[in-house]
Amino acid sequence: MSRKIDYGTMMHRALRGLIVEVLRGVEQEGLPGDHHFFITIDMRHPDMQIADWLRERYPDEMTIVMQHWFDGLKVDDEGFAVTLNFGDMPEPLYVPFDAIRTFVDPSVEFGLRFETHESDEDDEDEDEAPMHQNAEPEARPEAEVVSLDKFRKS
Repeated sequence: MSRKIDYGTMMHRALRGLIVEVLRGVEQEGLPGDHHFFITIDMRHPDMQIADWLRERYPDEMTIVMQHWFDGLKVDDEGFAVTLNFGDMPEPLYVPFDAIRTFVDPSVEFGLRFETHESDEDDEDEDEAPMHQNAEPEARPEAEVVSLDKFRKS
């Protein structure tokens, strides 16, 4: 039996650590300058905590924006809690870091994309996929996105 270094999983862990560090800084100091985040989350994650009406409206995926108004940001080792405004209705939510699909800061054209694969067959289909792709958030479509899933072993 040969051992292999699982670079894909290691990179995912490192990049999620980057998100943790960024959010902990915002938790302590607030958002600096023009920074703001578009965070797309997998609503099917079992540890996702959100109002039922939002889960019904967005059963698969939802993008949240942390910019002008958010409250009570608390970051732990597994995810973050925050209250966001949905049409003048403040709603608390808890997002596990493993539920994050994209993390984009359009103010500095930075973005990360995390993808999951249902089977090894999906990995074969993505062998030709480029490692760097462009995200298309509403604010600035030129944000750089790094996709590393083709390197991850299931």
